[in-house]
Amino acid sequence: MAQVSLTRSLSQKKRILLSSCLSALFLATLPLQSHAQEFSAGMPLGATNEAGEWVEMSDNVKVFGSFHFCESATFDPARNLILAMNSGDRSDATKNDGFVSLINPDGSVHTAKWIGATRDGLELYNPLGSAIKKGVLYTVDTDTVRLFDLKTGKPLRSIHVPGSSLLNGIGVTDNGTIYASNTRPDWKVYKITAEGKSSVFAADGKLNIPNGVAIDPDGNIVVVNIGNSDVISYNPQGEVVRVEQAAEKGSDGIVIMDDGTKYVCSVRHGSVSRIRPGRKAEVIASGIPSAASMCYDSIQHQLVIPMNPNNGIALLKL
Repeated sequence: MAQVSLTRSLSQKKRILLSSCLSALFLATLPLQSHAQEFSAGMPLGATNEAGEWVEMSDNVKVFGSFHFCESATFDPARNLILAMNSGDRSDATKNDGFVSLINPDGSVHTAKWIGATRDGLELYNPLGSAIKKGVLYTVDTDTVRLFDLKTGKPLRSIHVPGSSLLNGIGVTDNGTIYASNTRPDWKVYKITAEGKSSVFAADGKLNIPNGVAIDPDGNIVVVNIGNSDVISYNPQGEVVRVEQAAEKGSDGIVIMDDGTKYVCSVRHGSVSRIRPGRKAEVIASGIPSAASMCYDSIQHQLVIPMNPNNGIALLKL
């Protein structure tokens, strides 16, 4: 009986092995199927009902959060939404896991992952500074400037900036010229044309860990420094036309209003300075941990201040 059972067992194993081989041979003859998908942006928060239909979250529910080392935010007045740039795993710069959240003006979440819901055709690692100009979202990502369609979130273009080591702040002019600060040595501000040609715009002794970049109403390029309180205005030819002082050192983000008033936040001191033209800077808010690259919400008339490793944003009414 034992011999018969052993024979049956061996036969069964042979049949299983033969079946596996035939299955593998059959699969090998099939055409390879591509798993690539078209890029798609994430959906607003919601859930599926019993019928499998997507239902958006009702207005009487608010969800807060959806940040992972948010270093910068920018405001889209057309949709009245804040775009929050989120880094992925900062311990591994090679991971392509950065994303963009859409945030309501009250700080609640609209879309947890808008850009980044799918990775197909998407490269976004550790985005820092960001800006919006003429329907395009711009962000800097280590040594690259990335452009996205503001309406759909679809990647448009990536521009490598030779010589850069950590692009941080970014400002964009009406004609699509990009100015980006390089925070790691060597400290520089790069100029990238709309055609994608990059060059060093500024590399003078006034730069001291340059960070935030903005364009003022006169077309000057304004740069703030982490290493000191200087707020430096360059004309388009790269000449220094003005140096002002923030109330405290450690400047990160800068917002410039139509009347020339500047708001500068300190990532080291957690404060926001207001610099009115021709007047000394004054602190208008304090105690904001790791206040980073902020933006101006022109509809609610507030500053939106990301708080880096605190994984949140602060809203400051003006």
